[in-house]
Amino acid sequence: MPVARIVTEHEADEIAAALHAEMPWMALATEAVWHGLRASAREGLSGFRFSPLVLVGSPGIGKSHWARRLAHHLAVPTTMIDATGEPAAFGIVGSQRGWFNATPGKLLQTILRERHGGPLVIVDEVEKSGDIHSSKGTRHALTDALLPLLERMTAATWECPFFQIKCDMSWVNWVMTANSRQGLPEPLQSRCAVLELPDLTPDQLRHFAKKEGARRDLPAPAMAALMDVFDCGAIINSGLSLRTVSRMLDRAQTLACQPMLN
Repeated sequence: MPVARIVTEHEADEIAAALHAEMPWMALATEAVWHGLRASAREGLSGFRFSPLVLVGSPGIGKSHWARRLAHHLAVPTTMIDATGEPAAFGIVGSQRGWFNATPGKLLQTILRERHGGPLVIVDEVEKSGDIHSSKGTRHALTDALLPLLERMTAATWECPFFQIKCDMSWVNWVMTANSRQGLPEPLQSRCAVLELPDLTPDQLRHFAKKEGARRDLPAPAMAALMDVFDCGAIINSGLSLRTVSRMLDRAQTLACQPMLN
């Protein structure tokens, strides 16, 4: 199956610059990807790779949103794994035939559905996955299933439990999010670049609202009203997050699309 490729270092620069313009507070994460993309182009790889990332930061600073925007700029398919909702290994790698409701995991399903060998996988709140044990005491933790997929050499010969065939998963890229390092297994941390991200400032939230409002093509009166919320200083101590600002944008978009009443 095809994988996306970064042909020149200039192309990597443009992708990183576009992502940084959208979310400058995520500079640490953008820089880590940028170096990987430039190296892939410089080495003439048939695809691109960057180190698996664990983005550690407070809820609502845009870790998952950044990962989705990264996939957009890279023009690759993505799949989301919620570690709290799918704490066992089966969700990501699948289960062996013969088990009740046996199925391939989300990773291989995405590759087969999108016909693309290098998707971006986002694992949300990975530190909360916990340990899952069968009735026989066998451990099926999600983080254990991730380990061979995060190493390039083992990922290249990874065997699907459901189809029982070897698959080259070395072109899959990974972004994991966590609210803290507590709960992150050491073997997982040793295979990833773990980045501590700062909290958002009101100015950064305003920047996001302005950029996202322009992307949604909100009318000028709606944008002016939204900017007034930031400019009057009402949100300095209100604890707003990116999620809250996104809801504000959703509300402004809904109101802007309502018919004029006579």
